[in-house]
Amino acid sequence: MGDISKDINSSFDSNKIKAFLNIKYTASWINTKEVEFFKPYGISPQQYNILRILRGAGEKTKVQVVKDRMVDRAPNVTRLMDKLLEKHLIERSRCDHDRRVVYVNITEEGLLLLSELDKSTADLDVINNLTEEEAGILSDLLDKIR
Repeated sequence: MGDISKDINSSFDSNKIKAFLNIKYTASWINTKEVEFFKPYGISPQQYNILRILRGAGEKTKVQVVKDRMVDRAPNVTRLMDKLLEKHLIERSRCDHDRRVVYVNITEEGLLLLSELDKSTADLDVINNLTEEEAGILSDLLDKIR
């Protein structure tokens, strides 16, 4: 991956337009890399995010908490969790005194998968050619955009 002008064979009227399109193009490039990386593990990047949230949140986490903490706010979180449930990576339970409240927990199998992924996510490091300082500047700039 190089200069976006060359990558998409286009020129830009301003640096702001170039930056905007570069963010979108780079996000798409990163997403493609993530999908390819997680495919052999049978999960999507969003499902990986759910598993990490559950590992960090502890036992009996409300589904809404998971939805609120997701990096990629997918509208289909319930369906994503259904697939994790089918793979025995998470488990669901209902609150005893309020049946509308649903809790989710990561299972031992889910924890094992995450520990395996922890060892190999370095292969997915899409910003490894940035220094720590550059990564901080990029993060600050992205925060400023939002």
